[in-house]
Amino acid sequence: MGSLSETSTTDSYCKPPGIRFVEYIKRSPISFRTHQSIVLIVTFLAYTCYHANRKTTSVVKSTLDPASSEVGLKFQSWRRGYLPSPLEARNFSGLLGSDSGWAPFNGSDGTELLADLDVAFLSMYALGMYCSGLLGDRTNLRILLTVGMIGTGLFTSLFGVAYWANIHKFYYFLIVQMVAGLFQSTGWPSVVAVVGNWFGKSKRGLIMGIWNAHTSVGNIVGSLIASAMLSYGWGWSFVVPGLIIAFMGVVVFLFLPVSPESVGADKDDDLNPPKKVGEEVTDPLLSADSEHKEQAVGFIQAWKIPGVAPFAFCLFFAKLVAYTFLYWLPYYLSHTAIDGEYLSSETAGDLSTLFDVGGVIGGILAGHISDRLNARAITAACFMYCAIPALFLYRCYGYVSLPVNITLMFITGIFVNGPYALITTAVSADLGTHASLKGNSRALATVTAIIDGTGSIGAALGPLLTGYISTESWGAVFWMLMGAALIAGLLLTRLIVAEVAAKIEESRARRSSVPAVEV
Repeated sequence: MGSLSETSTTDSYCKPPGIRFVEYIKRSPISFRTHQSIVLIVTFLAYTCYHANRKTTSVVKSTLDPASSEVGLKFQSWRRGYLPSPLEARNFSGLLGSDSGWAPFNGSDGTELLADLDVAFLSMYALGMYCSGLLGDRTNLRILLTVGMIGTGLFTSLFGVAYWANIHKFYYFLIVQMVAGLFQSTGWPSVVAVVGNWFGKSKRGLIMGIWNAHTSVGNIVGSLIASAMLSYGWGWSFVVPGLIIAFMGVVVFLFLPVSPESVGADKDDDLNPPKKVGEEVTDPLLSADSEHKEQAVGFIQAWKIPGVAPFAFCLFFAKLVAYTFLYWLPYYLSHTAIDGEYLSSETAGDLSTLFDVGGVIGGILAGHISDRLNARAITAACFMYCAIPALFLYRCYGYVSLPVNITLMFITGIFVNGPYALITTAVSADLGTHASLKGNSRALATVTAIIDGTGSIGAALGPLLTGYISTESWGAVFWMLMGAALIAGLLLTRLIVAEVAAKIEESRARRSSVPAVEV
């Protein structure tokens, strides 16, 4: 009778098909540690694919719109320098180096049209993020993520299909980008919620800082793939990443365990110690046999969680800066003379990856420092303030030489992406398991979506403004970015004061607890 009950419990779990197959081959259950490893690897690869697809547009911009010398620093023709002459002679074919570019982006308003595509994508992404968060806390995250990845792959590929179908209607590209933005919005709330379900708070900043490298790795991979495919036709720069993310969506469906409860993982594992007495919700893994069924947290209720609004608005300005670099850095590099020379589209795309390499380091540093200090707001604000002089130096001295440009770009990536990575990962997971929720884990996706969705509005605004402002002056663009970084830091002032006060109180309590030495 006991074995029958045990079988019934096991059958109630919703294990992914791939997990079942592996356990069938092993003839034994997968350990808790192995499940955690699978979660980290699968979600890392999944979001790497999301960002690889998102990055392609920025690399292809210079091919679609080979703008004249009026853009950038207004030096002489940008086609000289590193561009070999055979490429310049190619006719209207859409290939790299085409003098004519690709209609409708090769006209005098090409830069503005590309900016419109960016804002259309990111606006739908931000709108979809709020919906995906609410949906994620009410549905199976594995299915939601799978649908999002396959849909993203389809519509990214459709953008590239225009190359072979000879499509030149702006509204075709606009609609494709908007739908792609909706599908992409399913990614972030889903992966953060899944990782938050499997990992406690004590080392969450470091773990998620390392894990969040997928953002920069995805940008790097996307840049390299898009740059490599340009020589075969810009359409391949979209189709190849689209096929990769669709394939990875199938992998997610087969192998991603959403939570320990969903697969019957043993939460008494010695690698998952219980939380300390009096500690805030450090372990979001709730008991499977709880007395009541958890209710998903509402949208307004999630906004009222202490810290959600300040971090959400801080991320608005942080992502404005980060996404301006994401979408416009390759274009800026190819239209700005470095040591008197102009880079080709491929070289600019490859070089821009060093900003993301700095972002990987920044994300890990921000996560580790915030864990050690137990001060997320102080860490995020300090990084944002340091980003201001980094942006200033990059703009003023990045043109001196390639090594100087690379060094300053790397440093800028550290300070720009560090707080962005921290807020969208560890901070979101912390707030999604806040003490005010009384252990309810059904808020992770909603809180993550609110914070990142608000940030994504800034991410849409930055590239849009850059598309218009850059036609007049790149210097004005950098002043806009420095102002945004300053505001992002200032928005955390109240939380910084609270963290400092908590540190002082903690220090006093520690001193008072030390027994006096009798003479």
